Amino acid sequence: MTVTLATTTIKHFINGAESAGEGPRRQPVYNPATGAVCAELHLANGADLDSTVAAARAAADSWGDTSLAKRTTVLFAFRELVAAHVDDLAALITAEHGKVLSDARGEIGRGLEVIEFACGIPTLLKGDYSDQASTGIDVFSFREPLGVVAGITPFNFPVMVPLWMAPMAIATGNAFILKPSERDPSAAMLLARLWKDAGLPDGVFQVLHGDRETVEGLLTHPDVDGISFVGSTPIAQYVHETATRHGKRVQALGGAKNHALVMPDADLDNAADHLSAAAFGSAGERCMAISVAVAVGEAADLLVAKVEERALAVKVTIGTEPDADMGPVITADSRDRIVRIVTESADAGAVMVVDGRDLVVPGHEDGFWVGPTVLDHVTTAMTAYSEEVFGPVLVVVRVPDLAAGIALINANPYGNGTAIFTSSGAHARTFQRAVSVGMIGINVPLPVPVAYHSFGGWKASLFGDRHIYGPEGVSFYTRGKVVTSRWPEPAAESGASYNFPST
Repeated sequence: MTVTLATTTIKHFINGAESAGEGPRRQPVYNPATGAVCAELHLANGADLDSTVAAARAAADSWGDTSLAKRTTVLFAFRELVAAHVDDLAALITAEHGKVLSDARGEIGRGLEVIEFACGIPTLLKGDYSDQASTGIDVFSFREPLGVVAGITPFNFPVMVPLWMAPMAIATGNAFILKPSERDPSAAMLLARLWKDAGLPDGVFQVLHGDRETVEGLLTHPDVDGISFVGSTPIAQYVHETATRHGKRVQALGGAKNHALVMPDADLDNAADHLSAAAFGSAGERCMAISVAVAVGEAADLLVAKVEERALAVKVTIGTEPDADMGPVITADSRDRIVRIVTESADAGAVMVVDGRDLVVPGHEDGFWVGPTVLDHVTTAMTAYSEEVFGPVLVVVRVPDLAAGIALINANPYGNGTAIFTSSGAHARTFQRAVSVGMIGINVPLPVPVAYHSFGGWKASLFGDRHIYGPEGVSFYTRGKVVTSRWPEPAAESGASYNFPST
């Protein structure tokens, strides 16, 4: 398969084929490294939504009855096709998102892990059986698919996040509608073609491009049974409240303000290396990025000096350059917002250690660039701390001891991910038990769980009671049935009773 980035229009993928749909609206797609328009995207209207959901409903009825053996055959084939097209997918990500190619390949690798986990669905869907629960009565349970589910995914991981959702939904017998970010939609279209090439029946995986109108339609459509969402906290809360009110099962992952606490006993070179990578990788546009370094006691001055050295060494350029460490941010509005937050915090008294606001990449002056930025002596009242920056900005907050650091983390409204750098097992154990955060790293800055665990935060970082992918993903995309069974001999007494039988 030859893959090129669309230069004219990007269509939907409905019922097994590309479709322009009926919606008249179009929206430009930009290359953030150049600032130039690289494609025009079709946006769905209500008729497009209805036809997509109708195709999904028809497909779900048959796909849910398809044997586990046939489902896993498709999943194994899809896994091989994705692995064979890593470079193609990475090129699309870099062209429309801006992240460097190595990082783009990395996100695809994490998506492959979830596909591989989903390939084990026969074991994951095994039910329970209780023989002779009462005399002549057996009880057993199993799980069935929800039906039609939709994934509303963010721009920052245009392959990984859809692959956190779709393989789990499809493996468990559902039809899946992907509403990708309109900022980098091309990778979703390649995934759709790979699903089809893997032998997935038409209508089981579809791509519907759109904006708020499409999202609202998915949240309220009577034939959509479940919603998976990843995005900002205000929108996650809205998605959860709206879709739940319309009777849907919802998992809505929101924003983050991830803290990494650095103890004086830590290897500070190792901590600085990982803090820099976690703060500036993918231009900080990760929900698991470390945006706050909590420097404890005497660690602070030396840590800031080491982070400064590493921040200044980051190579910022277009993502296709072989030595690129970091690319642009996604839009001009994102760049301007990041600059505003940094400026407000500096004006409020934060110490500017490294200033990336005026970065220019020669030859790509119209790109959406912000360089690595480090702010020291930040307080919780400053904008750089109180807002989710979603850019290459690391703020340093100084605290006197471990207890104060834990209190700072727990007082933050987000609870997505956190980390501690220390050489003390006692400090690590105290930290992991005391913080009110869903995902914790010990000398690991980005504690994204492997696929056979589940991903999800606490507090304002998650709305809904189930995390994404892994065992909780299986639970989310299915619902349980329990059967109580009795097969009496024809001549036997009926055993009917006016009370609950118990023997």
